[in-house]
Amino acid sequence: MIPLTPSATRRRRVVAALLAGPVLLGAGTAAATAASHQRAGKATSAIVRVDQVGFAPDETKAAFVLGAPRTGSGGEFSVLDDAGTVVLRGKLGASTGKWNSRYDAVRPLDLSAVKTPGRYRVRLGGTLTGTSPAFTVAPAAELFDGLIAKNVRFFQAQRDGRDVLPEVLGRKPSHLRDETATVYKTPRYSADGNVLQDKKLAAAGGPVDVSGGWFDAGDFLKFTGTTAFATAAMLVTERTAPDVPGLAAEAQHGLRWLDRMWDDETRTLYAQVGIGNGNETVRTDHDVWRLPEDDDRSTAKPGSPDYTISHRPVFRANTPGGPIAPSLAGRTAAAFALAAQNERDEAQAAVWLRKAAAIYAQADTKATENSTAVPAAFYPEDSWQDDLEFAAVELALAGKRLGDPRAADWQAQAARWATGYIASWAKGTLEVADVSALAHVDLLGLRDPVGPQVTADLRRQLGDAAAVAAKDPFRAGASYTDFDSVPHTFGLVATARMYEKATGDRRYAAFGTGQRGWALGANAWGSSFMIGAGELYPRCPEHQVANLAGQGEVTGAVVNGPNEASLLDELNWFDTMKPCASAPADGWGRFDGKGARYVDDVGAWQTVEPAIDFTAVAMLAFAASAR
Repeated sequence: MIPLTPSATRRRRVVAALLAGPVLLGAGTAAATAASHQRAGKATSAIVRVDQVGFAPDETKAAFVLGAPRTGSGGEFSVLDDAGTVVLRGKLGASTGKWNSRYDAVRPLDLSAVKTPGRYRVRLGGTLTGTSPAFTVAPAAELFDGLIAKNVRFFQAQRDGRDVLPEVLGRKPSHLRDETATVYKTPRYSADGNVLQDKKLAAAGGPVDVSGGWFDAGDFLKFTGTTAFATAAMLVTERTAPDVPGLAAEAQHGLRWLDRMWDDETRTLYAQVGIGNGNETVRTDHDVWRLPEDDDRSTAKPGSPDYTISHRPVFRANTPGGPIAPSLAGRTAAAFALAAQNERDEAQAAVWLRKAAAIYAQADTKATENSTAVPAAFYPEDSWQDDLEFAAVELALAGKRLGDPRAADWQAQAARWATGYIASWAKGTLEVADVSALAHVDLLGLRDPVGPQVTADLRRQLGDAAAVAAKDPFRAGASYTDFDSVPHTFGLVATARMYEKATGDRRYAAFGTGQRGWALGANAWGSSFMIGAGELYPRCPEHQVANLAGQGEVTGAVVNGPNEASLLDELNWFDTMKPCASAPADGWGRFDGKGARYVDDVGAWQTVEPAIDFTAVAMLAFAASAR
């Protein structure tokens, strides 16, 4: 349950597919399809992979057939609506490449001609037999606002403190001792972050009220960095989709906790509540599998190894009044500045702007280290100019709204941070460790003179990935063998759509839709990687509340997805964990390929642990797709 996120320099892949041209059919063509099945004789079984959520009417729509050697010669497909009427018939496209030793043919299907709203399935014919899961065609807002609402429900499940929602996973108030938490000095760790080197933690202050907020992932740690990212993503989403039920309230929940983590009086930002990796004398969150309310019943005394589980330590991001790691400062300031933009009460908006400006002003712009978590290896991050660009541009937008005379200077600073990021070696694509796409798009909205440079960098993010994806059988936009393949993919979806809106350039529109499809089922494993989206999705996530509470699935959560195969040689296990594993009849292993594995097992944190940053990126993708 270690929320490892790799640095901003990662391998990327993205889609650019040429699909075979289909023929749109009218009603009454079912007989022709039946005849084609009769002509097929002994058909070969093949597997259809498709986006299990669906498409807006005018989007490019792709599916894939996964088959054995030479599968597809003479293959046909039909698209049927819920009434069984064939609405489209076509031929399989040329193979996009070998997937693994079992499936050496992946063939694309072009479903783009299906534009009428409805629910459909793909059926293979000719020399092949097989049927896809269902997919929907519907107006974009209707299709994707519902997914955002599911994402909001996951955040509701992640709530900590007194303000939990009992109707979500049977949640109960938890970690009430966070209301009077002790601040500790940042401890020393081994270089890989796995071993706490201090025999005990040294108190440095407190008590402080750091209650509430969201659990970071399937564990119960709370990080300022990921919460600030998730809150900012919600507030950006709210600008686009303000009517999604629960969205505004959940963003406010995140803001309230961030406000507790910032001490106006001492000008201190707290970075984290709880500790994940310990030793024999300091037991930590990752050493126990339990419900969060169990921690409040612990009788552990100071000096006990279990004391830091029930009395969670708080760690500072800076000495009082001192410089703050630039990624933390930038991301937190951006969240508060976005709150100032969205807040209807101008007096409260001014409060958010003041806090944002104060935190931004304390960013360490000469940082030699950019630690965002304890241990730093939990969320390493090489880039930070993007975070400061994000903060500065959101401050500029908030300042313009409120008539703050500093708005022009903030905009100029955003432009300088943008050019600094573009010139750096640590460039990436949209996810928790890289927010440049969000910053670039808003800077374009201000018609800043740096616009051509940031436009080119957005094309770099999309174009580099598209070139790599052209070589992947499923046109995947992320590395299968790196952490965060799914959130990286959703980041590409969001960036493609935001780029199109900002520039009018549609060259990456089909690419973005294809990436969304990969994350929602059009992949080798045929699984949607968002719980509650589609027919097949993770049923056994590594999530303690979902595993132990017995109150249903953690709807709306986005998981890591496929990962390096060797990382899954040994799964996580606790005596208190309820066994849970889910797989197709023949298992997941037959679909593993390209050095990657996917396992839906409660012990497989490497593939099915959900996280708030994963889900926040998906929310951005759905909001961008919706309008």
